[in-house]
Amino acid sequence: MKSELEVLNVELGERSYPIYIGQGVLNEQQILEEYIDAQQVLIVTNETIAPIYLSHFVDQFSENIVVKTSILPDGEVFKNLENLNKIFDALLENKCNRQVTLIALGGGVIGDMTGFAAACYQRGVNFIQVPTTLLSQVDSSVGGKTGVNHQLGKNMIGAFYQPKCVLIDTTVLSTLPDRELSAGIAEVIKYGAICDLQFFEWLEQNIDNLLLRDNAALTYAIKTSCKKKAEVVAKDEKESGIRATLNFGHTFGHAIETQMGYGEWLHGEAVAVGMCLAADLSEKLGWLSAEDNTRIRSLCAKANLPIVQPQTMAALDFIKHMKVDKKNVSASIRLVLLKKLGEATIYDCTDETLINEVVNRHSRVAS
Repeated sequence: MKSELEVLNVELGERSYPIYIGQGVLNEQQILEEYIDAQQVLIVTNETIAPIYLSHFVDQFSENIVVKTSILPDGEVFKNLENLNKIFDALLENKCNRQVTLIALGGGVIGDMTGFAAACYQRGVNFIQVPTTLLSQVDSSVGGKTGVNHQLGKNMIGAFYQPKCVLIDTTVLSTLPDRELSAGIAEVIKYGAICDLQFFEWLEQNIDNLLLRDNAALTYAIKTSCKKKAEVVAKDEKESGIRATLNFGHTFGHAIETQMGYGEWLHGEAVAVGMCLAADLSEKLGWLSAEDNTRIRSLCAKANLPIVQPQTMAALDFIKHMKVDKKNVSASIRLVLLKKLGEATIYDCTDETLINEVVNRHSRVAS
């Protein structure tokens, strides 16, 4: 089956690694074991994924590999130092050495926390990403961003740390709740908006197929998204330049997540609203056309994503949280905006009244 899989590569010199995409990857232990250097494995997953996939996944390993597990609570609200410590507890209790391989079996929260634990344990051990949500398959599992949240800011504690490989099994999306599927589509829309107009147009034509979980459509969307991200990461691994454009919608979106409480809004839902706000600001600055602004909002709505910020959230709430963002430079708020649909740019906003006006205008227009 290995020859039937789509294989992409993230080109990072000695840290390069493949992304395998296809149906039934979870059953292909020979692929997985190519990236395990010794006999110790710790699988990190959560209470939702474990009953569905963990037992079968563990059974795929050869008898000479000792497999241990760490099962964490499910949800963004648990992406913190307290639960990160549970991974360290499992590693130490099982006397794992520097040859251990951590495997993240789950969505973005599990992937981010497992990768951060791997970066820290004994100053760095190997890890593998096995993402089980669309959002993690198209975004967070690729590129080496790892970390946890703090009550004052999202993903403010973490490290850049690359996996040995990424295994994307499209069949797991059959058990994904509709809301989670839509949240993942938000990140897919992002790639079209920032760097690929043709892909954005394909999404406009195929959004219904994605929502119906058509495997061909999902595979194409995942492959294209991963390819776009891999290209950007290869050019700018640690986000000193072009990689920052992948944060389109995220600065506004992270503000929503922090204000509302992690987990109340799914990451992709907050990013969808963030993209709409960023598109509005792009139009206000005279870059994005009103027609293309409407296209972004319309596509998000068709994907069953929210397109307006929480009613309880004022412009000052956005500004407060946006000032605590790892991308900011000096006194400015760094935003990713659109010069046009399919072309992103980085904008350092020093005039807070612009954000105030856009948030207030967006609330009126969207309603």
